[in-house]
Amino acid sequence: MSSDPVVIDGGDRSCVRLLLELRGHIAGLAPGTVIHLIASDPAAPIDLPAWCHLTGHAYLGPVDGAEPPTYALRVSADARPTSAESPWRPR
Repeated sequence: MSSDPVVIDGGDRSCVRLLLELRGHIAGLAPGTVIHLIASDPAAPIDLPAWCHLTGHAYLGPVDGAEPPTYALRVSADARPTSAESPWRPR
């Protein structure tokens, strides 16, 4: 496992699209990998922790001093899968 976080730039994508992309990125990462997700969508600080709670990944919170806004999470070994078309629905 690398000590450097994997950085994913979500830009100005809506949270739904961002979570679909995040879901795809996480699939190829080892458990314990830390992700820094750059997201300017104002719903990100609400949607990302909720999605992590749903899936079992660990939400680590906003990255202090990061600009643009960046949020950290850790990939879980026993995450619950979600639907490919809807990241909010368990599979």
